[in-house]
Amino acid sequence: MRTVASPRHGRLVSQERQNIIKGMLFIAPWLIGFLLFTVYPILASAYYSLTRYDIVRPAKFIGMANYNEILFTDNVFKIVLGNTLYMVILGVPISLAVAFVLAVLLNVKMRFRSLFRTIFFIPSIVPVVASAMIWLWLYNPRYGLLNSFLASVGLQAIPWLSSTTLAKPSLIIVQAWAQGSAIVIFLAALQDVPRSLYDAATVDGANRYQQFWHVTVPMCTPAILFNLLMGLIATFQSFTLPWLLTSGGPNQATEFYGIYLYRNAFLFFKMGYASALAWLLFLIIVAFTVVIFRTTARWVYYGGEAR
Repeated sequence: MRTVASPRHGRLVSQERQNIIKGMLFIAPWLIGFLLFTVYPILASAYYSLTRYDIVRPAKFIGMANYNEILFTDNVFKIVLGNTLYMVILGVPISLAVAFVLAVLLNVKMRFRSLFRTIFFIPSIVPVVASAMIWLWLYNPRYGLLNSFLASVGLQAIPWLSSTTLAKPSLIIVQAWAQGSAIVIFLAALQDVPRSLYDAATVDGANRYQQFWHVTVPMCTPAILFNLLMGLIATFQSFTLPWLLTSGGPNQATEFYGIYLYRNAFLFFKMGYASALAWLLFLIIVAFTVVIFRTTARWVYYGGEAR
């Protein structure tokens, strides 16, 4: 027996179709921008990573030659990767530790607490170029503030950015200085820790250090995980501040991944090679992220239960 569609059902289908069309028209500007400025560049870079392309001449397909050169014959890439991993493995944990300790101190009830919170947040909103100029002055070996202070107490000047051994630690100091966003996230996490947990720990005889280590830190591990991932991704892609402070020197001591990618793309015009570097960076970040997420069951707690 054949069913005949009712006029009401037909009107509903027509109305739904019109709503879909209107919705697509409303999101069309965003959708077009997303396709042109996000999807297309991603697909184009994937293709160019398999080519020899210098912008002037048409791209020539060479397969996996760029990746083979990066991984097996490019000696500079090994230095770059080592410098970047140094900043990730040492710089990110140090910066997180500084941000977390400052957040704990700023969470204590005291006079002018709001003022101190504002002061520690300001570095994260200062333009990177302005921050670089300030730190170039602070680190200046002849008339910088830090070396002027050392000279005033009879100590020798320190070549902060001109020493191959001190350049990366000097950049880590700058990185730890600009942790205002992480401090805000940690403050939010600290204020969500139930007061009853501290009361119970006090009843059990736990001192301040034990309360911090066994209550505060575990309850803030979700925020620590978030800031760790954001810091890791940002450090792998770090470019502006190191470029302005050291330009990759001295003697390639601060030649990080972002700087090396920039050189190949916009100084050497090796766009195919730079695209391969970008995709390798993406894979490295994904690998680190996966490893971190695989370990979260051991140290990240949500509501007091590990996941």
